[in-house]
Amino acid sequence: MSTESASAGEGVSDGVAANTRTIEATVVTDFSDRMSYGGYLDLPTLLSAQRPISRPEHHDELLFIIQHQTTELWLKLVLHELETARDLLRADELGRALKCIARVKHIQKTLTEQWSVLATLTPTEYAQFRGVLGNASGFQSYQYRAVEFVLGNKNAKMLQIFESDASATALLRHALESPSLYDEFLRLLARAGYPIPTEVLERDVTLAWTFTPELVPVFAQIYGDTDEHWSAYETCEELVDLEDNFQLWRFRHLKTVERIIGSKTGTGGSSGAPFLKRALELTFFPELYAVRTEIPG
Repeated sequence: MSTESASAGEGVSDGVAANTRTIEATVVTDFSDRMSYGGYLDLPTLLSAQRPISRPEHHDELLFIIQHQTTELWLKLVLHELETARDLLRADELGRALKCIARVKHIQKTLTEQWSVLATLTPTEYAQFRGVLGNASGFQSYQYRAVEFVLGNKNAKMLQIFESDASATALLRHALESPSLYDEFLRLLARAGYPIPTEVLERDVTLAWTFTPELVPVFAQIYGDTDEHWSAYETCEELVDLEDNFQLWRFRHLKTVERIIGSKTGTGGSSGAPFLKRALELTFFPELYAVRTEIPG
């Protein structure tokens, strides 16, 4: 056999070239009347939703769109899990509620790390297509606002931003008028015999949660004997994790904005970085941080 013929046939077996995976005989390949991966996920719709509007189309606009669309998909799941956790707390199914919260914590880590992808967008690159955004801004994310509402940071004035979107308004109004995750946790503690003040249990849930010093002794009792109050203690720490993760996400958002646009105003009309800095002062579960000062040691 010549060298040429040996080389041509090297690594070929049953018509399959070397370094090529053989399709197993049992693998389904005919989807003419079967559900496919793309069909189940509706990929034609999903993958056609990225429509850059810069002309000529700027290379980096696709990154910008996918970054924000992906965030919205994750926020949809976060909202789904938090609402379920809230309902489970209302039904005294604490273990299942904590499972939902654990999933949210993993999503939060993904969302925070995702900022590193957008941070590859340089100021010069962004400036070349920023103008086509008009007044579109992440500030207008109604799912983000709904997540904040479910966690207790409510603001009825936010609804006016979404007056032109009936479905968004309905979603936010429902979140505004429903007890928060924290409200339901405190109600669960009350049913378990903890001395939660009546005014807390009967508060106007459409208002943002504010620091309630009367709750600190309750949490001090829980943290003072974790063996005796393990379930309540574990839930407190899970809520602290949620808030820590949320603040990390806010911080990465701020630093990414500063890296890309500096101190420019936001496309939605906000002051930009200064506005995001003020958001770092917002808190969901202030008593769970205040109690740490009361723990001896």
